[in-house]
Amino acid sequence: MDIRSILLGYDNFKEKRLKDRFFKHQEVVALLSDLPSQFEIRALGKSFLGKSINLVKWGNGKTKVFLWSQMHGDEATGTMALFDLFQFLQGDDPAVKLLRENCSLYMIPMVNPDGAAAFTRRSAQQIDINRDYLQLLTPEAKILKQCRDEIQPDFGFNLHDQITLWSVSGSLQPATLSFLAPSPDAASTITPARERAMLVIAEMFGEVNPTIPGQIGMFKDEYEPRAFGDNFQAAGTSTILIEAGGYASDYEKQEIRQFYFHAMLAGLLSIAEKSYTKFTLKDYDNVPKNNKEIFHILVHDVVLNGITVSIGINYDEYPDPDGNGTYKTYVVQDLGDLSFCDAYHHYSASNAKINGEIALFKCADFELIADGSAILSFKDGRLL
Repeated sequence: MDIRSILLGYDNFKEKRLKDRFFKHQEVVALLSDLPSQFEIRALGKSFLGKSINLVKWGNGKTKVFLWSQMHGDEATGTMALFDLFQFLQGDDPAVKLLRENCSLYMIPMVNPDGAAAFTRRSAQQIDINRDYLQLLTPEAKILKQCRDEIQPDFGFNLHDQITLWSVSGSLQPATLSFLAPSPDAASTITPARERAMLVIAEMFGEVNPTIPGQIGMFKDEYEPRAFGDNFQAAGTSTILIEAGGYASDYEKQEIRQFYFHAMLAGLLSIAEKSYTKFTLKDYDNVPKNNKEIFHILVHDVVLNGITVSIGINYDEYPDPDGNGTYKTYVVQDLGDLSFCDAYHHYSASNAKINGEIALFKCADFELIADGSAILSFKDGRLL
């Protein structure tokens, strides 16, 4: 299946009503209500604050695939990609027929609507839902676990976002996407379910990497006994983690969502065609690992205390009080020899003047002046 030819028509099926990361539950419900009858929609239950959590079923194939997004309320890329998928599945591409006949898709497009309302990671009870598999303190965790137990899916796609400071080993580029077949236990056992997930990821990587070369990494493989992906893997659902990271100047992840859709579709078609069986565990191991060798901003050739150094500056992102936007606070995170690192944005102070004080682990509060104009300016951690 030629997925790249499908992507040439991406703008024709992209869900254009989702334009940024800050959409809320009511918009998701409205979009679901517009889906045609081939999509079966069922309310699974309610969030802590009473918002519906909905399951969408499509297709009538033997292989059951479960996809869930936005367990963390501020991780919206997977939800956007799911709604792009809903639009694509209404078309007449041969890939749609292949998926319909071979797979039954079960999709929850927003597990944490309360967190999405405030654009925060955690639930309204201040619990990280993805650390609530064991105790099931939250209604959202109970719903997600009960849904998987009822469906007994063969495969699962755990759809997340990661911080934009992950980079890819060997390329020094942002990890725009990251994949992982989570471990089912502390020994990182390769069970039959996990092996299937690994092989699907190997094919996903081979399909998407030419589009964003050097910008796909393997997410950190650390067993987390409280997490859903690890436990679903242990329960026999071949679970595939997709994480959306950073991409230059794409703060609202509108370009990343296309790469995300590409990866998700590649995985689904791999499952439908069983083409993943052509891959090996070595192919999975060849996916480069994630690391953190990237900054949001690097300023080179800064003379500080009589020595010439580079300065690495990162921001933390915080939600606005209404949950409809964010603000960034920039902090000087490192200084010295940073020649082994890369950044989203580079500046040089070699022919510039610095006004203000540069202090490690403090909010950035200085200006970089060249030819009488500020080329970079911070005030109390805010980029001006």
